[in-house]
Amino acid sequence: MHEYTSTARVWGLSCPGFPEEVSRARRWTRDVLRGSPFAEDAELIVSELSANAILHTASGGESGSFHLAVAVSAQVVAVSVTDAGGTGTAPKIEHQDQDAEHGRGLGMVTSIAHRVVVHGSEAGHTITAELFTDAGRGGHPC
Repeated sequence: MHEYTSTARVWGLSCPGFPEEVSRARRWTRDVLRGSPFAEDAELIVSELSANAILHTASGGESGSFHLAVAVSAQVVAVSVTDAGGTGTAPKIEHQDQDAEHGRGLGMVTSIAHRVVVHGSEAGHTITAELFTDAGRGGHPC
């Protein structure tokens, strides 16, 4: 394995809680993962999770922010969005009717990602979506 891909690489970005920052987060993710077969899926996941942070948590309030991390290893591409909390409840996956206008984003993320993990408390939640590579079966990392 090449010396620069032998360990995980991690990038981070903090964004103010403005709606236009969702497109910035998408572009940033696309740039970080340029050339990866997972770039489009990760971009879509980041878009959904960032929008949810702004719409449903204190991240979208005055002086709010959300934080994004992308980690790449030979086995996984992981994207995480951390919100500012303030909801009193943890994000939950709901399987809504396909005609529903709200409540489908996290369900869509779980259908794209191989695994979705939610961590956090009232102070904030981190949702991590993992996309597994084929590196364990002789493929190449992203």
